Amino acid sequence: MQLFYNPEITEQTTQFSLDKEESRHVVKVLRKSVGDELHITNGKGWLFTAKISVANINKCTAEIVSKKFQAKHNYHLHLAVAPTKMNDRYEWFLEKATEIGLDSITPIICEHSERKVIKPERFERILQSAMKQSLQCYLPKLNEAISFQDFIKQDFTGDLFIAHCEETDRKSLKKQLKPKTEITILIGPEGDFSVKEIEIALQNNFIPVTLGATRLRTETAALVACHSVAFINE
Repeated sequence: MQLFYNPEITEQTTQFSLDKEESRHVVKVLRKSVGDELHITNGKGWLFTAKISVANINKCTAEIVSKKFQAKHNYHLHLAVAPTKMNDRYEWFLEKATEIGLDSITPIICEHSERKVIKPERFERILQSAMKQSLQCYLPKLNEAISFQDFIKQDFTGDLFIAHCEETDRKSLKKQLKPKTEITILIGPEGDFSVKEIEIALQNNFIPVTLGATRLRTETAALVACHSVAFINE
């Protein structure tokens, strides 16, 4: 099955058109024609089956013939991850974390961050592509980039963790995780969180954790954290 994405479709929609890029892909590349089926999600849990009524490479139109609401996983994971110096590493994290399963991502700008500007449009496309590739019906929410200082001032609920490399008292993330909970995990930049940032996080009820015996790159640490949460909820 190949999955397409259209955020405008709702459970009341009966007919829709794909944009020019996807229309060309459906008609020219996949060689779909009138009467052929398409599978589409709106990224909000709905899976639609539609039949092509107009096979035009500029505007492919289809009529919805069935719909099914997919239940969401039984936890909520929010990863706040500092952008990496090499942008492609962060993009790799976004792709793989979406495939594994998470709910929201916030790029946080820290004291040691070497990259302070991101390209949200490109990140959004990567999230959409990973969602479709992994046949999921929920699109992770990409929040605006925010400074660590502003991020930590927010009102949080659920279990809060900060993963860092300082040689202080840290607990194993895997041993701290509980299934079916709301979780926020902070992952710092290549230079790690500053001592001051760690202190502020602890003052705001974040639990200091380690992700293992070896020092991990930012994107690897984020992926390990994501998989740990998914694994505990299997």
